Amino acid sequence: MTINCKGHLIDLSSPKVMGILNITPDSFYDGGSYKNENAILSQVEKVLNEGATFIDIGAYSSRPGANHISEAEELKRIIPVVKLILNHFPETYLSIDTFRSQVAKQCIEAGAALVNDISAGQMDDNMIKTVGELGVPYIMMHMKGTPQNMQQQTQYDDLVKDIIFFFSEKIAEARLHKINDIIIDPGFGFSKNLEQNYELLSKLELFNNLDLPLLVGVSRKSMIYKLLKSSPHDALNGTTALNTIALTKGASILRVHDVKEAVECIKLTNQIS
Repeated sequence: MTINCKGHLIDLSSPKVMGILNITPDSFYDGGSYKNENAILSQVEKVLNEGATFIDIGAYSSRPGANHISEAEELKRIIPVVKLILNHFPETYLSIDTFRSQVAKQCIEAGAALVNDISAGQMDDNMIKTVGELGVPYIMMHMKGTPQNMQQQTQYDDLVKDIIFFFSEKIAEARLHKINDIIIDPGFGFSKNLEQNYELLSKLELFNNLDLPLLVGVSRKSMIYKLLKSSPHDALNGTTALNTIALTKGASILRVHDVKEAVECIKLTNQIS
């Protein structure tokens, strides 16, 4: 199973790590940590050295109840960072975490390699068409509503069946627009309550029936620290435990804050798979 990033085939038959670089001031774990060029470049160098294949950059916080920002503000935050990173690390595969087609377009034109859309095209009618025209891999995540109201939208007839049906429709739409490389993300923590997140994890292998790479993002999320009565800063051990489970159930990409530990997790899990 491969995806084409900037003319290079990335083999996902062995799982890869996507390191998170939030350039928002209000993300739940590392918001405001990377405020200047030196901090950004230092973190990029660190995650690349630790073994990340992709770096996911987000300028719009999607944590529950996060403040909405304009497209102009998102572009103002993200475009200089894309250019900065690729000027210093030109071979980096940058993933752009956005639901806006114009942000995706301008970032790809600046040299980014993938689009990571939390709404799978639901929050911008032009997104899927735009990604098809750009010819880049597309990560589509399941979410109901918006980051501002998603936690009030946790009603399902059958959680996993409903999400798979959602993806089947979105995959068909993406194929119509000539998107060749699709990665699915079931959206842990997005319009799912604590129990639903663990039901999703327990049945994660069912998503392999879609025959597409599967991205899992549970890093330091509330499904870990609320259950353990701790905090995002104390949730690395729990993250590693859940990443291990995800790998045994077919995850192709782990989206994480802590790259070194995720890479080790993959190495160890590969020994018994």
